[in-house]
Amino acid sequence: MATARLFIALYLDADVSKKLASAIRDNGFDAVSAKEVGNAELDDHAQMEYAIAQHRAILTHNSQHFMPLMNEYWRAGKEHYGIIISQQLPLGELLRRVLKLLNTIDAGQVKNSYRDLGEFK
Repeated sequence: MATARLFIALYLDADVSKKLASAIRDNGFDAVSAKEVGNAELDDHAQMEYAIAQHRAILTHNSQHFMPLMNEYWRAGKEHYGIIISQQLPLGELLRRVLKLLNTIDAGQVKNSYRDLGEFK
């Protein structure tokens, strides 16, 4: 039987700096960037499908596309590992908020949900 993941594993959409993924890993958490894995050119739906296949929550700055995508998944009864939206911020502030999120909630709390990094100021 597979064990549920405690910590959130992140997949950073192509519009998020790949430097953030590296900084998150430097702090002991699991994160990969679309740019690191060669997915920078994928559309939003394909980005989401990749995140699901990897059991990762997706972090994006693109709320205008991912909110409707989340609703589409909800209506279809499709599970995902979470969508985390953030406004574009300086790298240091974005990292601080991501680390606060990762140290505050677990993978089960973000699964099938939509979170805004603004909650983690």
